[in-house]
Amino acid sequence: MRYLFEEYAFDAGRRELHRGADRISVTPLVFDLLDYLIRNRERVVGKDELIDAIWQGRCVSDAALTTRLNSARCAIGDSGEEQRLIRTLPRRGFRFVGQVRETLAAEGAAAADGGAETPKPALSLPDKPSIAVLPFANLCPDPEQDYFADGMVEDIISGLSRSKSLFVIARHSTLAYKGRAIDVKQIGQELGVRYVLEGSVRKAGNRVRIAGQLIDATTGLNLWTDRFDSEIEDLFDLQDRLTSSVIGAISPRLERAEIERAQRQPTDNLQAYDYYLRAFASFFKFTEEASIEAIELAKTAREIDPEFARAYALGARCYVLRNVFDWITDEAQEHSEAARLARRAVELDPNDPSVLAMAGHALSQVAGEVEEGDALLVRAIKLDPNLVIARHWNGWSQLWLGRGDAAIEQFNTALRLNPLHPHGGANAQTGLAYAHFLADRHDDALACAAAAIRLIPIFPPAQFILAACHAASDRVGEARRICDRAMQLCPNKRIDAYTRRYRRREDVEKLTQALRVAGMPE
Repeated sequence: MRYLFEEYAFDAGRRELHRGADRISVTPLVFDLLDYLIRNRERVVGKDELIDAIWQGRCVSDAALTTRLNSARCAIGDSGEEQRLIRTLPRRGFRFVGQVRETLAAEGAAAADGGAETPKPALSLPDKPSIAVLPFANLCPDPEQDYFADGMVEDIISGLSRSKSLFVIARHSTLAYKGRAIDVKQIGQELGVRYVLEGSVRKAGNRVRIAGQLIDATTGLNLWTDRFDSEIEDLFDLQDRLTSSVIGAISPRLERAEIERAQRQPTDNLQAYDYYLRAFASFFKFTEEASIEAIELAKTAREIDPEFARAYALGARCYVLRNVFDWITDEAQEHSEAARLARRAVELDPNDPSVLAMAGHALSQVAGEVEEGDALLVRAIKLDPNLVIARHWNGWSQLWLGRGDAAIEQFNTALRLNPLHPHGGANAQTGLAYAHFLADRHDDALACAAAAIRLIPIFPPAQFILAACHAASDRVGEARRICDRAMQLCPNKRIDAYTRRYRRREDVEKLTQALRVAGMPE
């Protein structure tokens, strides 16, 4: 994987850093430090975590860490005073804040010349019209309003994806292009789509303007351009008009009537919707502190509009995140609250696929109601075949129900719908690792687990299944080393947490035995 930012090309596979055509010499430790910060750029990396990842748990002084950070900043033209790319957050840690573009280096290719990108291999086009909605530009004077523009894109993607006649790329893959000037033909090849929608949002006082243009990525031709203005109270009507216009521009033969029936205003209260968007933005910071913030923001949205189904579903989803990363402080209370929010969300809107998906996953993973959650996820996919989160989570529920082949099919579909997003990729690859492990395909499981960890180095489920694979292959020392490191991330995890959802006894026994050998506590 190569990471491109400003005029720099950081090649993780070749372990090379280039500025334009010039190769920059860095020590292995500095390279590893940069690599770790760039891979985990969506969150703050704590000092202890960084030391553990780079120095493998060896004792390192603050002065030594500061020296390496200064060297890393110097290598990429940054400084401790400017902190343009690597930011220090007092008492919290460090974060790479530069705009990064990921690309795959061709086998044996030379390093970037002048920072030029090596395009990813082209994906084949689906057998129906396909589209990617790029992040909309925020034209508001306040950069903090980015969450508003991102929320518009999320809802437009949701509107488009409800048509069974369209193949729609997930939002998290298109986010990789945020802030980048890239030829739409390249985007079309990398995402495997025929059409690309670009746009902008300007919010000023009580008015909002959404502008959009639809481009044929195979030819570069502009098919349609328009702008929509209204009072902020009519925001949802604006989104619906843009969505219908895009459908009509792609093909008059598409099921426009289906789109219009599926258009659902999530709430009549714009203030509640704004809090929901803020909660959504906090959720995707993937930190413990931000997860609490997201829970509170979603709660505020519900208090403003007690019938806002998505705010309940998002609240339930926050507890899933806390469960995965071992942030739960009161298991009984948080599991009960997740189930309550999930069921209330479905009660309020049983036909919103996003609500069904978030609620179904919370019931499956946190509440342990796998069958109930799976039924909601299956319904979400029927309503919206492009909803990647439903594909991900249905993969897990199918796995827990003992349907390994069906799980693999869902995870592979999720990877195709969301080909660029590291968190989605890590989740799907981890699910594939568990499915292959339970089918005794240990080499395939190892490869998938390793792929997940390359994307998200501290993803606990990936770490534990990697340890289980080594244990099952009689590499006990390696299994225990990996498990020990994973337990440092999740000291409260027990074997039961990774086996309780499985319905087949043989799956439970197989996973329990491997995790026990790896050293995970009972």
